[in-house]
Amino acid sequence: MGASVHPPAPGRPHLVKVRALLVAALGLALAAYLVLHVGFTAVLSAASQVGWTGFALLCAYGLALFPLLGASWSVLLPKSSTGIWVFVWARLVREAASDVLPFSQVGGIVFGARTAIRYGVAGPEAFASTIVDVTSEALAQIAFIALGFAILSGDAPRSSSAVALTRVFSVGLALAVIAGVSLVFLQRYGHRVMQRVATRLVPGAAASAAALADSLDEVYRSRPRIALSTAMHLIGWLASGAGSWIAFRLIGVRVELSSVIAIESLVGAVRSVAALVPNALGVQEASYAAFAPLFGIGPEFGLAVSLLRRARDIAIGAPVLLIAHAEAGRRVIGRAEGS
Repeated sequence: MGASVHPPAPGRPHLVKVRALLVAALGLALAAYLVLHVGFTAVLSAASQVGWTGFALLCAYGLALFPLLGASWSVLLPKSSTGIWVFVWARLVREAASDVLPFSQVGGIVFGARTAIRYGVAGPEAFASTIVDVTSEALAQIAFIALGFAILSGDAPRSSSAVALTRVFSVGLALAVIAGVSLVFLQRYGHRVMQRVATRLVPGAAASAAALADSLDEVYRSRPRIALSTAMHLIGWLASGAGSWIAFRLIGVRVELSSVIAIESLVGAVRSVAALVPNALGVQEASYAAFAPLFGIGPEFGLAVSLLRRARDIAIGAPVLLIAHAEAGRRVIGRAEGS
């Protein structure tokens, strides 16, 4: 007697949304508590020193990184007929959905892939290249975290908290390397097993699962392109750290670039662990408040940079989502009128 497949309970999607909103609310509460605990006036005073000109500079710098991120994605599909700007725009949508909407990073990844599909990238290629792009970015982040760990070990004052954090991150870094290698191995050799499972559970998904597996194989055949994508992502991580260094300087904190890169790598590591927390609310703020003092920076300045980063992400992400939504609606209307 064969096993039957039961459809998900009708209320399950609603429960998932409720859980996501609940986690986001808890994160927002934690962020508010940290600001109040450190001192609302001190944090606000530090953030306000940037001014509109400084904030515009931070936004412009953030936008300037996306051609690099889009190129890191597009190099994985050398045979694609779409231009690089499709991937730049899709990456913008991916980040906007992750930073603005109450979704986890996974939701933003799906948004980005679907945007690429709307602009002409074949579905299997879009999702396969997205998976590999996220993986290459994760591998680059491991190298970035290793750099931050080295800076923390060599430059940070030898306080008890720094020593404890060094031990924790040494273990975490080793686990991250193992996880990264395992992730690549599963994508390269394990997706055929997942294809058979998907085909058995959902027979109608056989064709799409096979196409996705073939596209993953095609992308992974070109190791130099994956290496290039990873290297470009590493440059992106370093450039992102430089952007935070600019933010610290704008609020009046004189700090070495290497120290900010270490802070950014540690914050990024914690955000990755908390990938299912929508927008990393509370997690990001707690990380900046905890790691900034290791390099002689007051927690209020760390929180100020975190809030500036969120304000920048919203200032960039909200218009991107509005444009993407309007464009998707226009395409739907165009198809309806043409039918």
